[in-house]
Amino acid sequence: MSACCADDEPDDDAEDESPARLWQVTELRWAAAAGLLLLASLIVGWNDLGRVSDVLAVLAAATGGWTFVPGTMRSLRRRKIGVGTLMTMAGLGALALGEFQEAAALAFLFSISEGLEEFSLARAQRGLRSLLSLLPETAIVRRDGVEQEIPASHIRVGETLVVRPGGRIATDGTIRSGHSTVDMAAITGESIPVEVGPDAEVYAGSINGNGALEIEATSATADNSLARVVNIVADAQANKGQRQRLADRIARPLVPGIIITAALIAIIGALLGDPHIWIQRALVVLVAASPCSLAISVPITVVAAVGAASKFGVIIKGGAALEALGTIRTVALDKTGTLTRNQPAVTEVITVGQRTREQVLAVAAALEARSEHPLARAILTAHPNALAAIDVEAVTAAGLTGTIDDRTARLGRPGWLEPGTLSADVTRLQSAGATTVLVESDGEIIGAIAVRDDLRPEAPGVVAHLRARGMHVAMLTGDNQATAAGLATEAGITEVHADLRPEDKANLITQMELRGPVAMVGDGINDAPALALATVGIAMGAMGTDVAIETADVALMGNNLHALPKALDHARRARTIMLQNVGLSLAIVITLIPLALLGVLGLAAVVAIHEIAEIFVIANGVRAGHVQEGDENQSHPERSTHLSEGASSPDPIPKSRVATGTNQNA
Repeated sequence: MSACCADDEPDDDAEDESPARLWQVTELRWAAAAGLLLLASLIVGWNDLGRVSDVLAVLAAATGGWTFVPGTMRSLRRRKIGVGTLMTMAGLGALALGEFQEAAALAFLFSISEGLEEFSLARAQRGLRSLLSLLPETAIVRRDGVEQEIPASHIRVGETLVVRPGGRIATDGTIRSGHSTVDMAAITGESIPVEVGPDAEVYAGSINGNGALEIEATSATADNSLARVVNIVADAQANKGQRQRLADRIARPLVPGIIITAALIAIIGALLGDPHIWIQRALVVLVAASPCSLAISVPITVVAAVGAASKFGVIIKGGAALEALGTIRTVALDKTGTLTRNQPAVTEVITVGQRTREQVLAVAAALEARSEHPLARAILTAHPNALAAIDVEAVTAAGLTGTIDDRTARLGRPGWLEPGTLSADVTRLQSAGATTVLVESDGEIIGAIAVRDDLRPEAPGVVAHLRARGMHVAMLTGDNQATAAGLATEAGITEVHADLRPEDKANLITQMELRGPVAMVGDGINDAPALALATVGIAMGAMGTDVAIETADVALMGNNLHALPKALDHARRARTIMLQNVGLSLAIVITLIPLALLGVLGLAAVVAIHEIAEIFVIANGVRAGHVQEGDENQSHPERSTHLSEGASSPDPIPKSRVATGTNQNA
């Protein structure tokens, strides 16, 4: 039985094969047989062969009912009732009243809707599972110095994979030798191949370009990023959104309410009038009030939309996250790794007196030698052979102290160290968006180092798109106000919150939510508290970050911000479809009940209207699985002529310094 309308639960032992064609759907085969029997019954009836016609109609009812009656009986044994219960009662009642062709029509039409629902669900889920087909069945590995082809499932962590030009990468890994381009369009949605070389990370399912690569496997095939994404999305499809839970909350008490109402109509009508007429009307009311389309209206949309999002590089963790994403009014963006490339580099070194650039860098590199902070990586890249300082201590939100050649040395932010004659230079560098640190040796400032993490080239266009859609856009960072303001100006962001610790970001998100739903976009590690507290947490670069997937509700599989507005637009459209389906479903029930009660519509007419509405709801829900053609320009706002940097946006939350101090993980 299909999941939405039926009362039965799925069989855990059922094969994972899903029908690829309509004729492969079991329910539709039974429906076709029931339809042929019903047609034969009508033809025979026209020739005045009543008894034969009735037998054929009963067989048609039994054939069509086979798709839902057994599941209903199993559910009743577990004391569960649902839409299938209503249909079973209506069918049995029609047979008891001698309305054989009416019962056959009900079973025939309901079995068609069951089959179409099964097919649409399978189609949406098949799209997600097809991601796994991106993995090659075999891979070439080097074992004991010999290259050999093995099943991809036998790859072990640490083995060296040899990927030839044009080949697919079988699992996640790190390039050890070779240069090439890698096409990750089917995985991350990144349309342009990425240039890669030694030490670059590559992901399962990517297509190698024109260079041979040797890759050290960092995961087994079953645990690679692509398999992880498929499993997460598949699990998340069971996570129901608010409107999906609303549909369930309406449908569950509605079913027993409908049964009681129909029983009262039959009893009171039989006492006051013709029992046959009122029992028949009670059965029609029973079917008219069936909330079948309501029960499937949101699940079908969620399955289609979540599966489609995974195809353009966005993981949405189920219906709750999908619906919340469609309501977002404020987008809060972390700076480092989100708005910027997360590839900081030393851009300028200012020296004092006779000190040289190399001397300043040597002191800074000695203090940062054992640090993993991005700022440290930039300094160590600029001066790679530094001897580590001794007695190094970190001063929270300030910097580092240590000893070099028996001299005390310090490295830290302006304010903790006084810039002295470098004040003007520090102000200039910070205004240009560079993080600036001062270097002190033996109590004397010897220089300043500017480190800049360049803005992502797509950031200004993405911000313009969000603002044009009427959303607040804010930057949240632990960097200083001057540096943050410089980068924000480049990105087109006017609301900047700087000098924030992780807990400050979380508090600020709580304040923003007073004005409406908020999406926090970060790297999923230092921004974890804010991601968890936001209406929707969105993590960047989920293909390589486990924490991002665990903490966030939505994850962008690549490192391109273009996926953010695309995901928001996709979710808004899916939410609109959900509302359309719920509204139509309720309108059908409200309209049919009085018509059935007054005898205007018979059983077959009510069933036909219901199933037509259900088919429409299914078709409308499946639309959420189609990415609109215009999304390409929508996700690349700089290409859209109707957007402008001056687009109006609602009044932002007042800028405030929530906390002072530098967060080393800004």
